[in-house]
Amino acid sequence: MNIAKDFFSNSLQWDNLPKKIEYAPKEETILLFGGLTPQKERLLQAAAKSMNQEYTYLPNPDFASFEIGKIYGNKAQCNPTYFTVGNLIKYLLNLHKQGLSKEEIVKKYIHVTVSGCGPCRFGMYISEYKKALQDAGFEGFRVVSFDHESDIFQKASVEAVEFSPKFFIILTKTAIISDILMFLQDHLRAYETQKGEAQKAINRCEEKIIDALIQKKSLLKTLFSCRKILAKVKLNRLNPKPKVMVMGEFWAAMTRGDGNYHIHDFLLENGAEIIAQPLINRILLNIWDAKYQTIQKQKSNAKKLFDFSFAKKLFLLTLAQKAIEITFKIYAKAIGLNWYELDNMDYLANLAKEYYPLYSNGGEGHLEIAHIIDAAIHKKAHLVLSLKPFGCMPSSGVSDGIASLVTSKFPQVGFLALETSGESSINFYSRVQMALFKAKEEAIKEYNSYKISSKVPSFINNYRFYPKNDAISTAAKLLKYFNF
Repeated sequence: MNIAKDFFSNSLQWDNLPKKIEYAPKEETILLFGGLTPQKERLLQAAAKSMNQEYTYLPNPDFASFEIGKIYGNKAQCNPTYFTVGNLIKYLLNLHKQGLSKEEIVKKYIHVTVSGCGPCRFGMYISEYKKALQDAGFEGFRVVSFDHESDIFQKASVEAVEFSPKFFIILTKTAIISDILMFLQDHLRAYETQKGEAQKAINRCEEKIIDALIQKKSLLKTLFSCRKILAKVKLNRLNPKPKVMVMGEFWAAMTRGDGNYHIHDFLLENGAEIIAQPLINRILLNIWDAKYQTIQKQKSNAKKLFDFSFAKKLFLLTLAQKAIEITFKIYAKAIGLNWYELDNMDYLANLAKEYYPLYSNGGEGHLEIAHIIDAAIHKKAHLVLSLKPFGCMPSSGVSDGIASLVTSKFPQVGFLALETSGESSINFYSRVQMALFKAKEEAIKEYNSYKISSKVPSFINNYRFYPKNDAISTAAKLLKYFNF
């Protein structure tokens, strides 16, 4: 790509940085976050601003980011590494082109990311960032992380960043709200009668929430006030559409952009309703895993009959889990999201343990397998798409192998594993379309098994009305409700 070549040629003119760098004071330091969706980043930026923290989110990673990541990164990395590392380098080089010296950038900016143990390349992200930054001429640029497997009592490696409990609590509440907006957005976009109307309504709600965060207004009242905005979106929910669950490796399944070929938009534009995986599910999985590992350590503790430290940790983890679940439920009810419930991690673990060793916690662990079984047993989707980067070790190497056994035992739901390489999308879209064609047939067949009432009440298209029964598609659920 020409863009990547330009960045590469420009970056060869390195500034000679001193070995000992005098970094800018905390009040002048700017934190750079990135890797989530633009909507989540905007809300998290507002939350950070409410805590008087200067937080700038990076633009959504694109193919130019991917190419830059390949230039400066090590070989044979997964595409989330290339996209995220390349996106940071691209942003810093843009700052440099706008007039900031590389020395100024190194002194003033800090990139905040998440770290982990692996066994995937996720555990090496910090090293990848530092290697690429050095090669791009930003030697000494600070990259700090919080461990996704630790609790809220974390310490940053530099004084300019404060990972306080309050910081994590506010960001978690904001992440919950962003997930709720995502579910509403996907549902409304699937059934809107006028294209673009749903997105405009969601954008207006997002602006109100951002204002509430910055001005420290009541989030509950703000969410409740969004009901009127969302209710104005005209829907046709008796249009039979297949439900497609999008899950898999965290970044590949969550991002909305070039990193997964805009798969969410592609599915919506091709007549599907999607069930995306929320960010908060990842946090709940981390809490569950921390509890599981604590219990296993307690069982192997031969020295003491009772260790108070184990009990204390389990109590705090359970408290965090319950706080998240209750907060989600309250916020969801306030805005009118009445059909989605957070996953019960204990239940999913029980579903998967026959097929997947629970002590193996790399990547998404047992969660991919559990979601396939759950979707089949409880009729949650016509099709399950499992997205992962090319060569993803935990997902492609482990989960996909187990999934072949699981899908043979639970053939009720279609399953398709898709690798995203960051390159050609033709084969990717072709495979999705073939699986989606079959899912559409199943959705229409299910829809035609119910009679359409001669009198359809007006509230049938109210987004807040969503009956609970064993039909899969939204249209079939509505018809089944009125057939009894």
